[in-house]
Amino acid sequence: MENREEAPFPAVPFTLKEAQAMGVTPGRLRNRDIAGISKGLYRPVSWEFELRDAARVLCTATPGAWISHSTAARLHGLILPPWLSASNELHLSKPRKLPETRRNGITGHTVVVREGEVETDGELRISTRARTWLDLARTLPLHDLICAGDQLIRVPRPEFEGRVAPYATLVSLRDMVGHHGNLQGIVRARAALGLMRVGSDSGPETLLRLAMLDAGLPEPDLQLTLWNRPGSPSADAGYRLRRIALQYDGAHHLDELQQQSDRRRDNAFRAAGWTVMVFTQDDLADGFEGAVRRIKRALRDAWVDPAIASGFSSGR
Repeated sequence: MENREEAPFPAVPFTLKEAQAMGVTPGRLRNRDIAGISKGLYRPVSWEFELRDAARVLCTATPGAWISHSTAARLHGLILPPWLSASNELHLSKPRKLPETRRNGITGHTVVVREGEVETDGELRISTRARTWLDLARTLPLHDLICAGDQLIRVPRPEFEGRVAPYATLVSLRDMVGHHGNLQGIVRARAALGLMRVGSDSGPETLLRLAMLDAGLPEPDLQLTLWNRPGSPSADAGYRLRRIALQYDGAHHLDELQQQSDRRRDNAFRAAGWTVMVFTQDDLADGFEGAVRRIKRALRDAWVDPAIASGFSSGR
């Protein structure tokens, strides 16, 4: 008797229609190595959860829907607090005119969207980074929402990121917020916009700045350059008038070559008479409380450059 070769089997979650198109028989779908996820959705038992795979099959199985909220945030690589960054929650949105998605393990939303707020990424329909930020306003605490917003508006470094434009601007985000006045979380989104700044290159840099503002310290300048010319060393934040440079050195600064670069940077500031204050993950862990106390002392003790001070007072 001639053996019939089985149709090739997907290694990731798949829909019933995809299985049928590949020639997989109904009987094969009842084998023990296949698990039913939901109506018309299956996965190999051996499949280990991958967020993008799960998101793809949901989009395929749900016409008119797109990946949104924290699921979209994770796929976009947005800054999220620890309690959400490791979550495998699956959020799926539809326009208001369609019925809400009802599947086990899926959080469905029906929302109002404007043109350009949903994009296609490969086989995914997904909310844009900007719209995802707005959707997160309903759940993220204010400081975390500001961190994600600062990430969107920061000026990228083309040599490292392959792009020249930020993902959004304050103007474009304000425009979007203005068109969604009834969205849950809109008040928090407006508050975040008022505290977002171009120049924070990481979440901890934003949290340091916010901790300083909460403590009543003057708002620092961001990406403060030592000299006004290309190639100048720069500080993450600081006060030019008082010659104080603030640096946050995260985990990647533990690399030996990076540490050498950091020493050259800091030595250049010190040679020019600046006070350099370096903060690390230990400072982040205590909410920058100790860092704020150190910055307060430095501001009290700082020497003010009279030439710079006169320039400020004369309006130059």
